[in-house]
Amino acid sequence: MPFNPELCRNESEVESKLIVQYLLPQLGYTPDTWHQEVAVGSIRLDFLAFAAQVIPFVLDTNSPLSVVMEAKHPKQNLNTHIRRLKHYLTSLNVKYGLLTNGKEIRIYEKLSDDIQLVFQCSGKEVEKQIEKITSLIGRDTLKNKHLKDKFVIQVIDNNSNLEIKRQDSMKIIAIYHNKGGVGKTTTVVNLAAAIRKKGKRVLVIDLDSQANTTFATGLVKFDDEVSDNIKDSYIYHILRSVELDTISEVARKSSFTNPEIDVIPSHIKLMKTERELNELRSSQIRLINKLKQVEDKYDIVIIDTPPSLNLFAFIALITADYLIIPSDLKPFANQGLTNVKEYIKDEVNQYRNSLNKLPLKILGVLPCKIATFPKFVQHTLPRQIAAIPQRYGLPILDTVIYQREELAKCLEQVQQIGDMEIPDPRSVFEYKPHGDSAKEFELLAMEVLQKIGI
Repeated sequence: MPFNPELCRNESEVESKLIVQYLLPQLGYTPDTWHQEVAVGSIRLDFLAFAAQVIPFVLDTNSPLSVVMEAKHPKQNLNTHIRRLKHYLTSLNVKYGLLTNGKEIRIYEKLSDDIQLVFQCSGKEVEKQIEKITSLIGRDTLKNKHLKDKFVIQVIDNNSNLEIKRQDSMKIIAIYHNKGGVGKTTTVVNLAAAIRKKGKRVLVIDLDSQANTTFATGLVKFDDEVSDNIKDSYIYHILRSVELDTISEVARKSSFTNPEIDVIPSHIKLMKTERELNELRSSQIRLINKLKQVEDKYDIVIIDTPPSLNLFAFIALITADYLIIPSDLKPFANQGLTNVKEYIKDEVNQYRNSLNKLPLKILGVLPCKIATFPKFVQHTLPRQIAAIPQRYGLPILDTVIYQREELAKCLEQVQQIGDMEIPDPRSVFEYKPHGDSAKEFELLAMEVLQKIGI
């Protein structure tokens, strides 16, 4: 049935006559592959269409197959709705958005954290342009695109050698800031727990000689060095040898959260090994190579790092695909952001290039250990958040992790065994599953997984 924009007198008629009766059938979407009035958290969508039948639908690795369609009143200017459409596409990791008031039809494509206009026509031209629209967001087009996108082909050098990497393969995230005391360990363990509870297979690697993550994941079950059962098998052993000490051999099961998580522990002795490992130049890439051996075993690897610019921070940053920078947004932490940015640009990415690895992707600065005073949250925090992209040129994550008592207490839990008090830390999900901190880390996990396409 042809479409006549003159018959659309209000938003409801744009929805029914243009989208439901004309566009969706022309683009190959059957009633079981599109949904109307979809609520996802605080976001409410007019239409969400899928290339494949998904009931109930899940916004995960398949979400780039989706198309958001937003209908507006014929008298409304579409420019006023671009910002909101951008929020929808980037927050939900949806690849395409169609915006229309009946008189005009636009298609936007999500590119990383932004969107760009890829098609535009008047309502009167829609029948002439339907093939072009179909080539962008038609159901069959997106199904075929999905098959191609299962593999990402990266050009490695000028000789056109290709590295083929599955888009849904193991993703490695480093948590790093060269300023200490910004909530790095808290972020590592509770983000790992949140992602694990979503059914993803998680490995945590502690590359900090302070071994705070090793403690926080409950692997220290002794109260003196005589009983120390970590010193003979920890991250150092993975870095020192090509053939010995694989990831699977050194990783330990940790029950600080349920389901369990695998952890490569660290040890205070790690700081004494830096000179030795520096002399073994291949030690810098050893973690990269050993993780390749277990890439089918884990979905997510999270690496804790030292608050410094030393060898172990360097190893983490050349190994990772993505970076999260926890920060309390205070002056000293902000000054450290410049160091981090320059370090990645001048040293990390140059070395990654020599390894034929893409530049490290910064997911964003994570506001962490943020005070909960109402006046501060209302007036000061927004200015601090706005300063990160404006002053330091770094993206900032939407999630905020506030400083709450439950976050400290969950890591301070102990169990009494005879006369001994043995550390027994819990994730915030085990300690206070319905608390505000658990909700914040749940949001962080969702945001991170969306940004990395899992």
